[in-house]
Parts: sequence; C-alpha cells; structure tokens
Amino acid sequence: MGAMTKSHLAACNEVPVYSVEEEEFRTYGRVVEGYDFSGLVSYLKSRTSIPEKGNLYVPSVPEMEADAVKRQLQETIYGGMPIQIGYCNGRNQSYNGFEYHKCSEINVAATDFMLVLGHVWEMKENTYHTDAAKVFFVREGTAIELYQTTLHLSPCRVTDEGYRTVVILAEGTNTPLQEHFKPNNANGESCILLKKNKWVIAHPDWKPLREQGAYPGLQGENICLRY
Repeated sequence: MGAMTKSHLAACNEVPVYSVEEEEFRTYGRVVEGYDFSGLVSYLKSRTSIPEKGNLYVPSVPEMEADAVKRQLQETIYGGMPIQIGYCNGRNQSYNGFEYHKCSEINVAATDFMLVLGHVWEMKENTYHTDAAKVFFVREGTAIELYQTTLHLSPCRVTDEGYRTVVILAEGTNTPLQEHFKPNNANGESCILLKKNKWVIAHPDWKPLREQGAYPGLQGENICLRY
C-alpha cells in the first residue's frame, strides 16, 4: 500500500474524515511550524516500540526532554512555563472517551494517524455525544497544537503496525493526583478529574478507562475507525 491519504480514509468510514490542514481544524488547533522536531521523531522510531494491544503512554522521557526544542517551546508556545515531553504509541481504532487539559497539547506525528476531536463547550453536565465529534487525519511529520478547549484522546491507527506520536504538555500533566484529593460534588467538573490537569470521560463500554475510574460520560456509539 502506498502513502495513506485522507480520501482513502474517508472512503473507508461512514463518518467524514478531515485533514488538520483544512479549515475545519481551525477551532480545535493549528499546525505548528518553525521548530525542529526531528530529534524527537527519531527517538520514537529508534528507541520505542508499539504494544501488541492497546496504547502505551509515557508522560516524560528525559532523553527527549534533553532536545533543544524543549526550551524553545517553553519560551514561546508555553510562555515560559515548564513542560514535559513524552510519547503515546499504540493500535487504538475506537473513540473510547475524551480528555482535556488546562493547557495546549502539542502532538508530533512520527507516523500517520487519525484524531477524534470535540469541543469542551459541547459537553453537557460531564457528558458528550459521539455524533458531535470530528475525525482528522494527521500526516507523518506534522506537528499540531491542540487548544485547551479541545476534547481528544489517543490517536487512531491507519496501518496494521499502529501509530507513534510525541506528546508535549505542561509539566506534571497526566501524573497521579495527590492522595488527599477528593472530588467536590458542588463543582461537577472536579468529578471527572482523573489525574493532574487531566479531565476525562469514558464510553461505558471501554473498560480500560472505566477501570481507572473515569466517569462514563461519552454517549452514543463507540465508533471503530477503519483504514
């Protein structure tokens, strides 16, 4: 099979598939240019593996954080705030759930993949319907910034091999909460705070997230994307 295309993926699926290069992506994020991410991509391709099942997420990798691009991103996109650089590799194909952070997330595609995205303002009382989500194709080598108002989760593969992506976030994101933390039922949002700076809803049928304690707030069909 040759290079993956958006048109091929659109033909394989019953939901529309857009590209992050298109206007439809504008309210979810932007393509990031002007930075050298080649060292991070090389690390993923040479030093990491794709699990046989599911996804593997590592929030912080010292070797990746030693790359000069970290300081550049901290001083520009993150306005001087400390960041962490890690990765997510896997074989996911389904929506499964959504998360959001109170900061932008940068993804650098070390392989082609798809992302399923939504907007936080489309949530109602910690629920969201899959019909409102949009699917975007991200070509290998592309870096994108997902705004903090963008619902997202693990990428979806477009080949049998799976996907690899660099994940850049504010330092401490996706790490365990303090032991004394207790959800404040008066503030509904705190009920879906699963880890530091990580608010999550899961599809009721997706056990890996549910077993972590994620709130079953994703309604509708847990669509499996084809390629």
